[in-house]
Amino acid sequence: MPRTLTVSPGPGPSPQHAGSLYFIGNASVLIRYAGFTVLTDPTFVHRHEKVPLGYGLSTTRLTDPAMEVADLPPLDLVLLSHFHGDHFDQVAERELDNQLPVVTTPQSAAVLGKRGFTNSWPLRTWESLEVVKGQSRLRISACPGRHGPGVTDLVLPDVMGSVLEFLPDGNEVTQRIYISGDTLVYDDLHQIPRRYPDLDVGLLHLGGTRVLKLLVTMDAKQGVEAMRIIGPRTVLPVHYDDYDVFTSGLQEFLDAARSQGLADRVHAWSRGDSYALG
Repeated sequence: MPRTLTVSPGPGPSPQHAGSLYFIGNASVLIRYAGFTVLTDPTFVHRHEKVPLGYGLSTTRLTDPAMEVADLPPLDLVLLSHFHGDHFDQVAERELDNQLPVVTTPQSAAVLGKRGFTNSWPLRTWESLEVVKGQSRLRISACPGRHGPGVTDLVLPDVMGSVLEFLPDGNEVTQRIYISGDTLVYDDLHQIPRRYPDLDVGLLHLGGTRVLKLLVTMDAKQGVEAMRIIGPRTVLPVHYDDYDVFTSGLQEFLDAARSQGLADRVHAWSRGDSYALG
């Protein structure tokens, strides 16, 4: 049985079957649906600022976020795919409420705990967490992810994808969102559509990130392959041009999807754009 996290319902009724995704930048997305407000992979440094990647490495931001921490609405939780500076940066560490629930990997939960974020809810692959808010429920399930090729994955942070299933009345799922996390395409991804064959939206972390010349996130070719494997109705690309370690931009992904006859399943957006959830 999944663990249960209960969050305050707040004043007034919650909207039941409407919501949106708001693209803040990189992999930071504000998800609002069925009364829940979830922030993914918070990074809020500005253009020209550096964030650490570990082992003395860093990357420089090339863009500004579309929203500041001070402008965020009240959050129910943070969903963190893994602990890297371009996913949980120094601004997030300094300005986010350190008692916010953070759903993440066990490894990242341990790192966050040392930084004062003690309300972590670690999930191993295929484990789930039920979040309850009034009559609404949100089920978060951890999915496979691998940050690097071969043995290089051993020196990179553990990463998780995730599926968010929203049950506005507490009984029936009305929206399923898949978030890839910083994964490469590998065999275990094929298990995701077997367990979740009916995904409404997929947020794919792209960019073709290279560290010491090694590819550690999906480039355009892998992104299209992931689309085919996982099969969400609509794909929203994220994590594609915000830092100088990225080598594969949005247009390359759009061109690759078009060449494979998948352009109608991609919704291209930019920082500050919203996508309506029916």
